[in-house]
Amino acid sequence: MDEGAQRILQYLTEVEVAAEDILSDKQQLVDLDSRRNRNREALSALRNSSSEDNVKVCFGNMFIKFPQESTRSMILKDHEQLDKEISDLRKRLKAKVNRLNDLQGKPELRGYNLSPLSSDEIKAINSLLKK
Repeated sequence: MDEGAQRILQYLTEVEVAAEDILSDKQQLVDLDSRRNRNREALSALRNSSSEDNVKVCFGNMFIKFPQESTRSMILKDHEQLDKEISDLRKRLKAKVNRLNDLQGKPELRGYNLSPLSSDEIKAINSLLKK
């Protein structure tokens, strides 16, 4: 293979690897979001359940009785961990998409690195608008 074909093959390989990495991260985001939704459903079921002391929790392929408060705290901890993983994954995904765009010679996406306003910023804007 001549040098030009080798460079083209190397370039296409880099682009393909970057794109596959992005797709796998997106699928991981979908999976984590699905787990987070199941946690929300479980918390809602705990909230709406009668005031039992113990609830049945599914671990793998078996059900175990746990106290309701410890079950709630386990789900909340898992929920916080999932939120952290999702936000970290989204931050890494932005960098990977920018790298892929660089490889393809496309300009960086505008507005892609925006972040939401904090509650303090929203309060300040609302106070300015009320005047």
